[in-house]
Amino acid sequence: MPVMSAVLSMPAVHPPPVAFPAATVFETSTALPAPVFEASAALPAAALGASSEPSGAGALSAGLQTIGSPQLWGISVAVLVLLLALDFVLTRRPHEVRMREAVAWSVFYLALPLLFGVYLWMAFGSGQAVEFFTGYVVEKSLSVDNLFVFMLLLAAFAVPTALAQRVLLYGIIGALVLRAIFIALGAAVLQSGTWAFLLFGAILIFTAVKIIREALSDEEQHVDVSSMRTVRLVRRFMPVTDDYHGSRLVVHENGRRALTPLALAIVAVFATDIVFAVDSVPAVYGVTEDPFIVFATNAFALLGLRALYFVLLGVLAKLRHLNHGLGVILAFIGVKLVLHWAHGVWTWVPEVPTPLSLGVIVVVLAVVTLTSVHANRRDARAAASQ
Repeated sequence: MPVMSAVLSMPAVHPPPVAFPAATVFETSTALPAPVFEASAALPAAALGASSEPSGAGALSAGLQTIGSPQLWGISVAVLVLLLALDFVLTRRPHEVRMREAVAWSVFYLALPLLFGVYLWMAFGSGQAVEFFTGYVVEKSLSVDNLFVFMLLLAAFAVPTALAQRVLLYGIIGALVLRAIFIALGAAVLQSGTWAFLLFGAILIFTAVKIIREALSDEEQHVDVSSMRTVRLVRRFMPVTDDYHGSRLVVHENGRRALTPLALAIVAVFATDIVFAVDSVPAVYGVTEDPFIVFATNAFALLGLRALYFVLLGVLAKLRHLNHGLGVILAFIGVKLVLHWAHGVWTWVPEVPTPLSLGVIVVVLAVVTLTSVHANRRDARAAASQ
C-alpha cells in the first residue's frame, strides 16, 4: 500500500511567466484567466514521443507543445467546480447510498473521461489522447487502492454509513488540491533539468519495492487511529466529542467549541491524501509531461471515487493481488522514467512508447484481477471441503 510511503519533498522552482498564444480550441470573445497551473512552464521534450503535434496548442517552450490553453484551463476548472458543487448538493442530506445510485453515478463519471479522450483525439491528435488514457488508467488503478485505505479509515473511526459519502467527498477535494500543488511543483522540477526524471523514477521504484514487500508479507492491513500524528496533533489543540452530530464538523459542548469525530476522520483522510499525491503525480508524469493532461487524468480519476467506493465496497477486499499489480506498474513507470533520463545522456538507450505502456498496464491489471478471482475460488473450495 502506498499509504505508508515516506513523503519525499521536492524543491519548488519558480519559472518565469510564459506568454501563451491565442488558443484556437474554444473561440470566445472573453478570455478566461489562466489558473495557477500556468506556472507549469517550459518542460523538456515529451518523454514518450507523442505521435502527433497538438493543433491549436500553446507553446510552453521550444520543442514542446501543451494543449493547456488559458481557455481550456478555464473551462476545465469551471466544469470541475460545477461537478464538485453538484456532489455537495447530493450529499447535503446524509443518506445510505444504494447500489443502483452508486452504479449510475459511477457510469456517469466513467463516461466523462471517455468523452474527453475522444475530444482530445479529434482536436489534438492520437498522441495526446493515448497519453491521457494511459495516465487515466494509472491514476484510476491507484485510486482504487486509495479507496481500500479510505474503507479502513472509515471503519476505524466508526463513521456511520449515511455520513461516509460526505467524508469521501472532503477527501476527494483535499486530494484534488494536493494533486494540483504537486503537479505545479513537478512541472517546476522538470523545468530545472532532466535529472528530475531520475528523481521521479527513483521515487516510483522505491515505492514499488515497498508495496510489493508489504504485499508478499501477507500481513492484514489495519489503521491505528491513535498512532496517527495528525490525529494526535488535532486532539492536542481541540477537544473532540464522543458522538457524531450528523454532518456537523464543529459543535458547542460544555460552553466551548469541540470537533466531532467526523472532522477527525476528514483530517485523517487529508493526511493520507498527501502520501497518495507523492505516489500518483510522479507516476502520471512518467506517462506525459503536459501539466494539463496530468491534471485532467488526476481530476477524472478522483471525481468518481465517492460513488465507486459504494460499488466496490464488497469487492475491494477480494482484490487480494491488487497491490502486487500496482507495485509492478509503479516499478515499470519508474524504469521508464530512468530510461528516458538515460536516453537524454546516451541516445542509444531505448525509450518506452506510450502505446506499449498502456498495453503493459492493462495486461498487469487484468492478470492480478484474474489471479485474485482464482485465489478466492480456491479458498472457497478449500473452506467448503473442511
